[in-house]
Amino acid sequence: MSMLAQSKPISRRIYRLPFTGRHCHCDLENAAASVVSRAVSLLRAPSKQWDDEKLESLLLKGSPLSSDDFLQITLQLSSIPKSLQFLKFLTAKAPCHPSLSSVFQASLELASPHPNSLLRLHRFRTSTIPTLPLTSKSASLLFHCLENAQLVDDSLLLFNQLHPSAKSPQLCNGLLRMLLNSGRAGDAIHVLDEMPKQNSGLPATGEVVFGELIRKRRSFPDEEVVGLVTKLGECGVFPDAFKLTQLVSKLCGDRKIGVAWEVLHSVMRLGSAVEAASCNALLTGLGRQRDIKRMNELLAEMKERRIKPSVVTFGILVNHFCKAGRIDEALQVFDGMRGKGGSSRVGVEPDVVLFNTLIDGLCKAGREADGLSLLEEMKMGSKTRPNSVTYNCLIDGFCKAGNIDRAQELFRCMNEEGVRPNVVTLNVLVDGMCKHGRVHRAVELFNEMKGKGIEGNAATYTALISAFCGVNNIDKAMKCFEEMLSSGCSADAIVYYSLISGLSISGRMNDARVIVSKLKQAGFRLDRACYNVLISGFCKRKKLESVYELLNEMEETGVKPDTVTYNTLISFLGKTGDFATAGKVMEMMVKEGLKPSVVTYGAVIHAYCLKKHVDKGMKIFREMCSSSKVSPNTVIYNILIDALCKNNDVEKAASLMEEMKVKGVRPNTTTYNAILKGARDKKMLQKAFELMDKMVEDACRPDYITMEVLTEWLSAVGEIEKLKRFVEGYLVS
Repeated sequence: MSMLAQSKPISRRIYRLPFTGRHCHCDLENAAASVVSRAVSLLRAPSKQWDDEKLESLLLKGSPLSSDDFLQITLQLSSIPKSLQFLKFLTAKAPCHPSLSSVFQASLELASPHPNSLLRLHRFRTSTIPTLPLTSKSASLLFHCLENAQLVDDSLLLFNQLHPSAKSPQLCNGLLRMLLNSGRAGDAIHVLDEMPKQNSGLPATGEVVFGELIRKRRSFPDEEVVGLVTKLGECGVFPDAFKLTQLVSKLCGDRKIGVAWEVLHSVMRLGSAVEAASCNALLTGLGRQRDIKRMNELLAEMKERRIKPSVVTFGILVNHFCKAGRIDEALQVFDGMRGKGGSSRVGVEPDVVLFNTLIDGLCKAGREADGLSLLEEMKMGSKTRPNSVTYNCLIDGFCKAGNIDRAQELFRCMNEEGVRPNVVTLNVLVDGMCKHGRVHRAVELFNEMKGKGIEGNAATYTALISAFCGVNNIDKAMKCFEEMLSSGCSADAIVYYSLISGLSISGRMNDARVIVSKLKQAGFRLDRACYNVLISGFCKRKKLESVYELLNEMEETGVKPDTVTYNTLISFLGKTGDFATAGKVMEMMVKEGLKPSVVTYGAVIHAYCLKKHVDKGMKIFREMCSSSKVSPNTVIYNILIDALCKNNDVEKAASLMEEMKVKGVRPNTTTYNAILKGARDKKMLQKAFELMDKMVEDACRPDYITMEVLTEWLSAVGEIEKLKRFVEGYLVS
């Protein structure tokens, strides 16, 4: 009995322990819930009515509450001001309380729909409790807010304060995006260093970094671009083929070839597979810089790393060799690609673009025959058929070489083989015909092509208008211009300039004014050359007011006169006898930093001679020879010699011709004609014979003026035999 009696309490104690534990847990939960409820009730009162002692006793001195309890209390306040006041209360009463982080998180959650409130909480933390540890949720909310507000420095400072475990991939990527968007690649590299190395989010990080590098590459120093690519590569993260190609291509487009080279080689060195497309992008950039040495170096590396070149690779090489004028090397690449000349075949078939590139290069180098050979190869032994570009390159080559007949023959072959010509074909032929005197045939071809549905464009009309202006057929040029406008083609500046020049040279200054007005209405401005031709036209028509209007307009639009402008004005003023103004213009020219040219002096000397002031002309000539660095030319000597002869001073004219020879200026037929006329007028027959001998010695062929002077004179004095000997090239003295 005693054993049984003793055993019952023990037995009861053993079996009641689990139930007692469960009851204690429930009691604790109920107690915590009660405290949470009472705390929320107290905190909902206006802050001025808070019973601080009761709150402190309830929350900090009573039964310990968990961090989750504090989180729930704050969330149940449902008020940003209340949560902030609660945070301030706890900070003041217990600045090191472990649950402050939860209260701060809850406050951030309540404020998350309101960015300004989030920023206010962020500033409160940084100023009052900067060492407060942040939960992952708090860090995420704050970073999202700071990123939207573009507070880069605050974000970086916050990142540096975080525990490594809180630096999630999403958070790091957001910060990287913000830093790179602000051009702060150096700080971005620092963030990459701080990221956990075993980060499952690194591929996403790579997407962010490479995307921003492509978009904002110009904002970063060169070494930081390479540093970011290298840093990610060291973590095993590389740009895909498309992004790498895009980055290299854009860097080359920004003329940062060295950076592109480093980026590509960094990726290669760190073990990533590189495709031909990325190498092609770098080859293109190197080609633009004519850096053949590094192009060959990259090709050797491609071969070493077994990166198979594509047809684009060979196309880039051929294109840049052609542009550099190294046609034989382009042919070597082309033959090597096909396994010719002892090279091993690489298994890449040339496409039509590659054929066309090489044909165009050959034609531009004047090797049209080699281009034709490639055309025949395309027709006979290649899988690639010629297209309109192929024929256009060849037709253009033959047109530029002046072989218009061969170009037209190719045009016929093109049509016979079913290759449809286009507006480029038309323009190449029209331009070639116009430049080689076949304007009529160019117009016929234009009309034929229009009948086949191929309309011309601005280039077609420009070629025709320029050609008509070149042969002084201004009416046809104007008609072509009107047709151009009615067909819907917009005239470019070249068309307007050609018409203005042609009309001005023809003296049709009123029509030239009309074209100038249309040019301005089309949004173009007159250039210096155009002003010069207009000024020259108005000077020839003696429209001085119009000349001054143009000079004022030049000043207003900021177009400075050049030597041609001043020479035109000096020549005009001299011919009108206004030597005083001409002198002032010449002084103004020197003040503007423009040195008088041989044309300037020639204009002044010619003007004096026209007004029979030969002595003054000779004075300017002597000043020119002694004080200026401008040497007189044949034209100036001829002006003076002619004026001296007309002034019956043949001996002085002959002496000037001898001086001319001593100074290395070769007399021409015009020189001799002037003195022969003077000798005839003064009946200086023996002088004429001497001059005829000198013409033979100087290999100056007589022209119709020479023959007119001598035939009449020598026939009259019975010396026709000497004239025959002179014409046959024999001495007559």
